[in-house]
Amino acid sequence: MSVVLGFQDPVADAIGLLKPHTVIGPSLRAVGEWALSFDTFLHVRIGGLVRGSCWLILEGHEPVLLREGDTFMLGNPPPYVLASTPDASPRPAEAVWASAEEGLVRIGPESEDDLYLCVGHIAFDDQNAALLTDLLPPLVIVRASDPHGSRLAQLIDLLATEVGVAAAGGPLVQNHLAQILLVHMLRAHAGQTDRPTGWLGALNEDGIGAALRAVHSDVAHPWNLNELAEISHMSRSAFAQAFKSHVGVPPLEYLIQWRMSLARDALARDALSISELARATGYQSESAFSTAFRRVVGSSPAKFRDQERRSAANGS
Repeated sequence: MSVVLGFQDPVADAIGLLKPHTVIGPSLRAVGEWALSFDTFLHVRIGGLVRGSCWLILEGHEPVLLREGDTFMLGNPPPYVLASTPDASPRPAEAVWASAEEGLVRIGPESEDDLYLCVGHIAFDDQNAALLTDLLPPLVIVRASDPHGSRLAQLIDLLATEVGVAAAGGPLVQNHLAQILLVHMLRAHAGQTDRPTGWLGALNEDGIGAALRAVHSDVAHPWNLNELAEISHMSRSAFAQAFKSHVGVPPLEYLIQWRMSLARDALARDALSISELARATGYQSESAFSTAFRRVVGSSPAKFRDQERRSAANGS
């Protein structure tokens, strides 16, 4: 019986391996002068303005004015500030967030003209987080006027509503909405003029994107450079050069890295034997698979699986 790993869409595949865990809210309503400082956070923060405007001041970057309908994403962000004005004196956000009631933090008296901000964070499985976080700049902004902007604004509005309503299944809905928001943010980012490098940006290139989708649809296939070049409708040398230019690594190195990402996930879940996993990732022998795994991961598959079992048994 053959075992199949992977799907047909690199974005879906990567997010599946990332095992995103989402914490949304509380939402912020503020009026007058205010500023909140946020500490560093691994992986992704995401948010948007349902109403009003505010400044986002990211360490090492010029202050950015966010307006109603704008959405932002921070990748492995350094410390940053959200504020009514760039020169407002910030206070730690953690203490203010602790005062939340019914999913809402309020600064200043209630007002029809107050700011309404929804923000949250998405944490990933540490072993595979680099699949995405290495591709993201510290700050991505999608303006309300962007082709993706209205859709993202609707998602932010839905998220803010869910945070403020204690309804059955709320955390589940929030988690799914946040993941949908993440995918749409990635699409918007990939379509911007300063497109990202890596597989995310390469998906917009017809030839390279076709090769990436082929690899993800059948990771066990014994892919070679000629086959992938044919799928891309390019010569072998042109394909190899274009792939490395867009993705950052040669085609067959990308294939190995992706196979090992799938292998780490399967071993962590204890889903397959090592011999089954070797076949599922395109290797003719267990020893060939183990050699590749050790080169990429730094330990043998058996040792990696044993470490994951011990971690699971210890609850870590």
